[in-house]
Amino acid sequence: MNATTQTIARADISLMPIAFAVLTGLTLLFASGYAQASVLHDAAHDQRHAMAFPCH
Repeated sequence: MNATTQTIARADISLMPIAFAVLTGLTLLFASGYAQASVLHDAAHDQRHAMAFPCH
C-alpha cells in the first residue's frame, strides 16, 4: 500500500496593492469633489480625444 501526499499551493496575497488601489480611488473621489465642473469636463474631454473616442 502506497501513501501519496499532495501539496496545495497557496498564493500569498499582499495587501499593499489593495491598499494602494483604495487610496488612489479615494484621492480621485476627493479631488473630483472639490474641482470645478469646467476643470473636470476639460480633463475628460481631452482624455476622450487622446484615446480617439468621439465625443462631439
